Amino acid sequence: MDLPPEAPIEDLLRTLAPQVLGVLARTHGQFDACEDAVQEALLEASLRWPTALPDNPRAWLMTVANRRLVDMWRSESARRVREERASAIDFPAGPVPEADDTLTLMFLCCHPALSAPSQLALTLRAVGGLTTAEIASAFLVPEATMGQRISRAKQGIQKAGATFTLPPASERNARLGVVLHVLYLIFNEGYAASSGPSLQREELTTEAIRVTRLLVAVAPHELEAVGLLALMLLTDSRRAARTLPDGTPVPLAEQDRSLWNQEQLKEGIALLSSVLGRGAAGPYQLQAAIAAVHAEAAADEQTDWPQILALYTVLDAVAPSPVVTLNRAVAVAMVHGPVTGLELLIGLDEALGRTHRLDAVRGHLLEMAGSYAEARAAYLSAAKKTASLPERKYLMGKVARMDEQ
Repeated sequence: MDLPPEAPIEDLLRTLAPQVLGVLARTHGQFDACEDAVQEALLEASLRWPTALPDNPRAWLMTVANRRLVDMWRSESARRVREERASAIDFPAGPVPEADDTLTLMFLCCHPALSAPSQLALTLRAVGGLTTAEIASAFLVPEATMGQRISRAKQGIQKAGATFTLPPASERNARLGVVLHVLYLIFNEGYAASSGPSLQREELTTEAIRVTRLLVAVAPHELEAVGLLALMLLTDSRRAARTLPDGTPVPLAEQDRSLWNQEQLKEGIALLSSVLGRGAAGPYQLQAAIAAVHAEAAADEQTDWPQILALYTVLDAVAPSPVVTLNRAVAVAMVHGPVTGLELLIGLDEALGRTHRLDAVRGHLLEMAGSYAEARAAYLSAAKKTASLPERKYLMGKVARMDEQ
């Protein structure tokens, strides 16, 4: 079976990995060994599949991963009966009917025996399919440090004797915050890829939305889960308008809003309306509300920036972070002018200096203020920091335009 050009190998592997890991972990109950076996199967697939894709990729990965488990147990002189049991398992090719393994896998990775950073890292690796380097970039730590964190997390799951089942409601609630944060990070990586040739990774945003829907179905009264789903739908609705045919990013202000997905917009706004006012709004509901204000503007010049600034002010009080401050600075600039917005950026270099986004926003506000030479320097600095090829191309285009001023 030849691989269709619209289905890159890495995208397919990323989609299948949590499914295969979920089945193996539920069957064998040894998360650490199962995760290692799946990683080896993925490596073998990445070498073999570019020339010919198997008729049933999911079953192929399960078979290979299961064989790796058997090999591991043989090398460790495991009990013969366990080896025979594993060898005889006939894995289903289609979806598992008992439950969605991806959601169960997420709650397993968010086991209370692990620290919050370890929960996040392990879930991003096992469920999100992100590489260690991508996760390290998200947490602003060296790759080696993140690799050790993930390894310790897998060992912690094993020592805790965790089983591959959804936890009871009381324990599930305790893990919910981490699960939501992980889904948020997976979606963000898909919406604005930290590296690579494409601005967006649709397989990640699609999977994040799918699993968040499952989570809302399991916990329909969790307002922040509903808020997160609304945020994802409202944000993802812009996907078709975010790039030119050659992949160059299109800023929100310049997007053709007729290309926005109206069904996603309607669903997102309806979900948000169903939870706002039912309690104190959390960070995901507030971010969804900001996205809804953008969605309700027929054109960029009709955007209600004072309302967006008010929402960011509340968000900064509820869940303060350097990223929230960065976004609020843009809203401040739109309401009170770029100089006032630039003042909010002072002091963010320590937290965000390694990423390109601070310099990109600084360049944008300096350009608004007419400081073209300084804006050029900021855009150039941002271009050097990003590992996203489309982002770099866009930023270098801004540098060239500053040279024309």
